Amino acid sequence: MPSTEPRGPRQIWRAFQWSMAGLRAAWRHEASFRLEGYLFVIFFPLGLWLGHGPIEKAILCGSLLLVLSAELLNSAVEAIVDKASPEFHELAGRAKDMGSAAVLLLMFNVLLCWGLILWR
Repeated sequence: MPSTEPRGPRQIWRAFQWSMAGLRAAWRHEASFRLEGYLFVIFFPLGLWLGHGPIEKAILCGSLLLVLSAELLNSAVEAIVDKASPEFHELAGRAKDMGSAAVLLLMFNVLLCWGLILWR
């Protein structure tokens, strides 16, 4: 349902609060997100240090952000699939597997970006 409420500081603040609630929920309930979060805390500063110039730094650090973003979306898909259909269904399993595959591809992207930039 589209929002008819005008956008302003209050709505922006609410959106920020909802986003933070989503991050807290992912941290609390998703072991994969926690693991990727720990790796992010290690590799993000490393990417800033190892990157030569703003483009390399953006690629090194941005590739890590993409993994976290995909993990959040994958967790959202899994949660809604489990809510809609708690029993096993082939399509539900396929949706979950595809979300997981998206995260895996972005992890390969991290390896590719870091490997190409740091291979000198």
